[in-house]
Amino acid sequence: MLKNSNLTVGRAALIAGLAVLVMALTVPIVEFYIFPKLVDYRNAAKTTQNITNNTVLFSLAIFIHFLTVICDIVSGWALYIFLKPANKNLALVSAWFRIVNAAFTIAALANLVQVLSLLKTGEYFTSVQPNELNDLILFRIHSFNLQWRFMLVFFGIYMNLLGFLVLQAKYVPTIMGIFLILTGAGYIIDNLKYFFYPEIDTGFLWFTYFGELVFMFWLLIKGRKVRLT
Repeated sequence: MLKNSNLTVGRAALIAGLAVLVMALTVPIVEFYIFPKLVDYRNAAKTTQNITNNTVLFSLAIFIHFLTVICDIVSGWALYIFLKPANKNLALVSAWFRIVNAAFTIAALANLVQVLSLLKTGEYFTSVQPNELNDLILFRIHSFNLQWRFMLVFFGIYMNLLGFLVLQAKYVPTIMGIFLILTGAGYIIDNLKYFFYPEIDTGFLWFTYFGELVFMFWLLIKGRKVRLT
């Protein structure tokens, strides 16, 4: 029984690492390639035209983000199993934070789905003026962006919880917990700017995001070998 439990912990680390790896590889495709290619936040008409001419690419962006929702849930579950021996209650709380985080992502993605719906509305309802349609589409994209930022603030809180949990796990290097706490702080400060201090440049916080990637590599290389005694 103990042997199976140990294997479960190691496999949970591997599953969590793979889930985070998928997100690390897919989300940048949307944020740094697809959206910049299609969305011009200062030109509603151009944005509508770009999405209309590249509907498949825009739909791909939606489903890539939906894939991250699945990975969120999988990684939250796997990290709960991996860190439960350190502090069961805190591990459970952090897992629920990850699930709520996934729910926030789905709510944000609903705006992008409505963009596709608005494009169909433009085809079938002649009473909708082109300028109104363009403004509605850009409004939905702005709404997605703001809700996405709110989700990332919540995700930063989750990363802090995870960091404190890792600090209690004797089978994980302490530095990993510190990295995660710094990453969480970076997410919170960098994304709260969209609500409270948009004029302040927080680009200098880019280095904090590497903490999550460092932890991912540790899970894939070392974490999967963890055996509890």
